[in-house]
Amino acid sequence: MSEMAYGARVAGPAEVEVVGQRVLATLVDSVVLFLVALGVFVAQWIVGAAVVIAGAPEGVQIAAGILGLLAILAIPALFVAYYVHFEGRKGQTIGKKMAGVRVIRQDTGGLPGTKAALARTLLRVVDGSFGYLVVLLFALSSDRRQRLGDMAARPLVVRA
Repeated sequence: MSEMAYGARVAGPAEVEVVGQRVLATLVDSVVLFLVALGVFVAQWIVGAAVVIAGAPEGVQIAAGILGLLAILAIPALFVAYYVHFEGRKGQTIGKKMAGVRVIRQDTGGLPGTKAALARTLLRVVDGSFGYLVVLLFALSSDRRQRLGDMAARPLVVRA
């Protein structure tokens, strides 16, 4: 069965045999997201240290601490936004682009959209359980090499 993907024909099962590329994409995306989190931590630390070194009043120091805490708590939201934006609207995260794969809708071959990307992203928590053992078991037992998030949201990861 062939499907349309961004205006091009996508072959069937051979196109979804991308487990190695998906692992590479996950590693690259993990580095990208680590750098984002590191940037938030460093910025929070610099602001906090500057407020203390400047001898700001206690109320300003408390406010800076609260803002720093909110910035740290925003990191998971940034991670979700990264995947939803890049996979849902572009079909590829930075890691997927480097690995030569993309995410498509099973039914049309088009971009997955925000809802599907959000479902895939939220199920990463389950897929990543037990050191990614869950994702490995699902991907290797699925004829389309789909993880649980893919099965729920119905996209495919194919060669770019």
